[in-house]
Amino acid sequence: MVAALKQEETLNLAEDAVAFALKKGANEAEAYAYQGLTSNVVIERGQIAKSTRIIDRGIGIRVIVNKAVGFSYTNIVRSKTAIEDTILKALSSAKASKPDKDWASLPSNKSYASVKKTYDHTIVELHPEDLVKIASTMLDAAEKTDKRVFPIEGGAGTSYLSKAVANSNGITSFDHGTFIECSLATIAQQGGEVTPVCFEFNTERNYNLDPEWVGKEAARLAASALKARKTETKSTNVIFAQYAFQELLYYTLINALKADFVQRNQSAFKDKIGEKVASDIVTIYDDGLLDGGLRTWKSDGEGVPQQKTLIIEKGVLRNFIYDNYTAKKEGKKSTGNATRAGYLSTPNIEATNFHFMTGNKSPEELLNEVNEGLLVNYLQGAHSSNPASGEFSVVATPAWKIKDGKIAYATKGAMLAGNIFDMLKNVSAMANNERKIGQLVAPWIMVENVKVIGK
Repeated sequence: MVAALKQEETLNLAEDAVAFALKKGANEAEAYAYQGLTSNVVIERGQIAKSTRIIDRGIGIRVIVNKAVGFSYTNIVRSKTAIEDTILKALSSAKASKPDKDWASLPSNKSYASVKKTYDHTIVELHPEDLVKIASTMLDAAEKTDKRVFPIEGGAGTSYLSKAVANSNGITSFDHGTFIECSLATIAQQGGEVTPVCFEFNTERNYNLDPEWVGKEAARLAASALKARKTETKSTNVIFAQYAFQELLYYTLINALKADFVQRNQSAFKDKIGEKVASDIVTIYDDGLLDGGLRTWKSDGEGVPQQKTLIIEKGVLRNFIYDNYTAKKEGKKSTGNATRAGYLSTPNIEATNFHFMTGNKSPEELLNEVNEGLLVNYLQGAHSSNPASGEFSVVATPAWKIKDGKIAYATKGAMLAGNIFDMLKNVSAMANNERKIGQLVAPWIMVENVKVIGK
């Protein structure tokens, strides 16, 4: 990878920006300096097609003038003039904006916990040739697994990210981390039948990737999706694999737990702290300090320490997640859930590592308990779910029919419809095969009484 800006250099950028903003009339100021160094090799139509390298550096400035907020950003971080012009734009924006009566202040300085398994120097030292080897290993594994399978797209990549936050209330925070990932999407063909796309992937903060498993599993899933049959319309048991569950939760449950949704009366959980909202076996933490978590950092996008927050305890709702603004509206403390899209935006509330506590059954044991049901790995249409009501209608394609405790055959065109809040109450078992996928850290989860609509 190319050389990164050093910690001292990144922090100085942020601190100098804050000082200049105050000098020019801001009541409060915050600077977020970011850099991302990413390398990828891309698989197209079963072949390694290209290699890319992206360097993204920038600084975002938030200023407050008489309770009005202004924001501006630039990716020209080597020019003092460019940064000063950006700060002046943020100040102009604040002066042209209406005061926010709910604005209290930027967060204050607090001590940070240490985080583990989020940075690996080995990843930083990898070359494009190493990524080509990872991609080749996936392709070879897929080809050897089943000759009916064709890889269509995928790739391998590494990222180094760093961020520095400084504000006028004494926060100065720097953190950095690494990521490595590989993915492969496949289809299978036989006798004129072509399966839907199946895929598998592996993302880690440390260099413990398994591209051979990704290739084999992507091929196995596609081959097992051949000879798919229609499924009947009925309510049945559904085992959600992690990717499908993450898709569903992102647009429903997680939004309902964000303090801004609650405060805007857009959450079904409003006024339900202390009430039973899920099955007894459901315990969830938002764990911003999880070892090796994909969203683990020592501080959030405002420089507030990330933390482990109990969300649901044995089915009982315990907490919402907050950034600094929503917390101060209620006289509470931020839970460290302010997230940014790099330097391009002001913070918004997001879950960190949304961690479902696992059960003690293996996946095979979980399957064995199902006389009839579906195993769902993929969903389409989850983005159209209603975050306020929790209603969803999604297509599971492909999914696999479970009969007498075993995978019987693939199904096609199955639609799942229901309400995420009802589903939570119908969770009846969890496996022990925990995985990290995006914000979700969870095992396979079995839900009873899910409405399946066949075509």
